[in-house]
Amino acid sequence: MNYLCVRWDEVPGRREQASPVVVRVLHEAGHDAVHVGEVLRLIAPDVDILEHAAREERVILAADTDFGELLASRQAAEPSVLMFHRQTGRRPREQAALLLANLSSVETDLRGGAIVVIEDRRVRVRALPITEPGADPHT
Repeated sequence: MNYLCVRWDEVPGRREQASPVVVRVLHEAGHDAVHVGEVLRLIAPDVDILEHAAREERVILAADTDFGELLASRQAAEPSVLMFHRQTGRRPREQAALLLANLSSVETDLRGGAIVVIEDRRVRVRALPITEPGADPHT
């Protein structure tokens, strides 16, 4: 699969970028992954990142929920988004290990269009597009 690593910081208003370590670990595991800074400005608006990922058929890896909210508001079927929820205390290698440990179980969902949320003790999947009015994109 192809991934676009965006940001891990869940603090609103902060735009901490995803660690290059996560990109490197994905490469080592045989995945095509790029850091957002390789293809767009580091401070690119979320909508630009979303559009780029859709064009390039990449799954967005992020910790913030803005991408899920954008997909829901647009009722878009792509791109898929894999979000880390409550993971900001983890080191990049730990985040990458958690990601790799869960990828095989959600790969079909991501290929079909989904929002996947990885937490410490569970993984949630929501198929795209989200069409119900007021639907929570995190369930």
